[in-house]
Amino acid sequence: MADLLSWSQHVASWRREVHALYSDVRANPDPAAAHADWVARRTALFRDHPASARQPGQELDHAAYDPAYRFVVQLQPAEPEEWAPTTGTDGAVPFTRAGRFDIPGIGSLDVWWLESYGNGIFVPLRDATAGRTTYGAGRYLLDTVKGADLGREGPDGAEGTRWVLDLNFSYNPSCAYDPNWACPLAPLGNRLEAEVPVGELSPSGQPHD
Repeated sequence: MADLLSWSQHVASWRREVHALYSDVRANPDPAAAHADWVARRTALFRDHPASARQPGQELDHAAYDPAYRFVVQLQPAEPEEWAPTTGTDGAVPFTRAGRFDIPGIGSLDVWWLESYGNGIFVPLRDATAGRTTYGAGRYLLDTVKGADLGREGPDGAEGTRWVLDLNFSYNPSCAYDPNWACPLAPLGNRLEAEVPVGELSPSGQPHD
């Protein structure tokens, strides 16, 4: 019981750190500077936090920021569809498709609404770099229940109804580092033919056997 309590405190601390990090990202008017802060703080969390999925020898690797991969788009309608991927600790996790993001020059990504625990928007992606320079099973862009929320903007840059999709903030799920984790991975509607060479890359170093 003591170990479980200690672990729950570590996880709560991790979640607070991630929520605070994305709050600072949304508040920063300079996307490149916000990304640099995100990289530095994620790297420190991954390296030092007791709730990190890091295995001995692994280090994060990020591509340089490229403003061409930042988009502000409307959520487009899509037919509702159920999706219930199985995870290692939570069993089948129910999602309902809530819409679709059309990203110019990149493709479309389904937007999923988490139907359990905290609710929230979830947008995974898998692109043509998967298995080469990025994790083969794909990455995450938004996961609002866990704090990964890049915000919304109006035409004048103020908060509004269009969603910020900055692919430079794509990051790996925990199972990219530790095979003992089982994570929801990109379904067909979240697989892109285009390359997304920005964001978090495959980690350097090898997992500990």
